[in-house]
Amino acid sequence: MTLMNSLLTFAQQGAAPAAQPGATPAPAAAPAPTPALSEAERAAAQARGADAQVEAAGGSEVSMVELFVHLNPVEMGVMIILALCTVYAVALLFEKIYVMRKAAKQTKDFLTAFRKANSVEEAEAIVRKLPNSGIKSMFDAGMAEVRRTQDLGLYTMRDARDHTMQRVASAMATRQNEHLEDLGSSMTFLASIGANAPFIGLFGTVWGIMVAFVGIAKTQTTSLAVVAPGIAGALLATAAGLAAAIPAVLIYNFAAKQISKQGTKLDDFASEFIALVSRDMDRRAG
Repeated sequence: MTLMNSLLTFAQQGAAPAAQPGATPAPAAAPAPTPALSEAERAAAQARGADAQVEAAGGSEVSMVELFVHLNPVEMGVMIILALCTVYAVALLFEKIYVMRKAAKQTKDFLTAFRKANSVEEAEAIVRKLPNSGIKSMFDAGMAEVRRTQDLGLYTMRDARDHTMQRVASAMATRQNEHLEDLGSSMTFLASIGANAPFIGLFGTVWGIMVAFVGIAKTQTTSLAVVAPGIAGALLATAAGLAAAIPAVLIYNFAAKQISKQGTKLDDFASEFIALVSRDMDRRAG
């Protein structure tokens, strides 16, 4: 037993590392310092990380042209209708601006010349030299009634004055309404575009979202990279509807305002012409 214990003690002493008395254990090696990144390197690293996330999600940039090309047939039909409405509305804008300015200038020139006359004969001689216009057609209608009254021998009769004024006013009002109707051509279509284009676009959007949800059900995925293009294309129809409606409403309001101003000027002219005829009848009646 004593011999066995001695052997075990010797083995343990041999396995243990020999330590120098008073020796200090060596310190552990410090990790190598990490070099600091510059701002440019940090930004580049962030960009690479963002690109990696996009590639991992399977996403890619989608342009407006690509959205339009990949629309389904119903959405494509809606977009074509709205595009035609937009083009027509913009064309009407230029047409209305030209027509309204021309009518306003003709009315102004006519009134300037007409107000120089002191009798119906002078007015007729002055107006004959002016170009054709809506206000001139009113004068011609009123003057035609005056000539008919003169042919009947009633022009100098005081008892026939009221009837003569009524006939002149009615004839001029008829021509005035025809002229204002010509100025207001296509106004109904403009109002229809302004009122219905947003709903047409909304129909295209609802249809496109329905198709997108059907695609989600078929692919069994809700990944935004897969769903977003279809929904974005559907929303494009709503944007097209607004793009068609807004110009149509603006053009309608502009044209309505100009027609109202023109109608007021024509009403004033009718009153001036009737007053001129009344003075002329009084002078001739003595």
